[in-house]
Amino acid sequence: MTTNDIATRHLQTVLHRDIPLTRDMGVTVIAWEHHQLRLHLPLAPNINHKSTLFGGSLYCGAVLAGWGWLYLRLKEAGIDDGHIVIQDGQISYPLPVKRDGVAICDAPDDATWDRFLKLYQRRGRARLTLNTRIVAEGSDDSAVEFVGQYVVHK
Repeated sequence: MTTNDIATRHLQTVLHRDIPLTRDMGVTVIAWEHHQLRLHLPLAPNINHKSTLFGGSLYCGAVLAGWGWLYLRLKEAGIDDGHIVIQDGQISYPLPVKRDGVAICDAPDDATWDRFLKLYQRRGRARLTLNTRIVAEGSDDSAVEFVGQYVVHK
């Protein structure tokens, strides 16, 4: 089992234990590779009256992808005492998601991450903006674009 597999399984356990809504939504962690997190959002438990993924579920999936990304990066940095909260989020829905969705959170640039870590280590509190997109499974077209500002505090 690889380090990425262990991280993926650990995050899955944390999400379902600490954020019970993720169980009802059917959220699963697909992959943690090269500092990119992918979550699976199944259509069936999140369907709306138009037979597409419900906007609220898409918002939750986008927030969770950023939260999970930050959780795993902090673990990699040896930080276990931080509490992650979403402070602000802006979302757009350019396309409907007519099948299962994949929430993808990519890493910010290295300089941004380094500034964030140094600030957290110095003050015990720091803010980080993360971008998440959601695509329909099997597609590369962004159906949802999300920018979230996360705060970590001791």
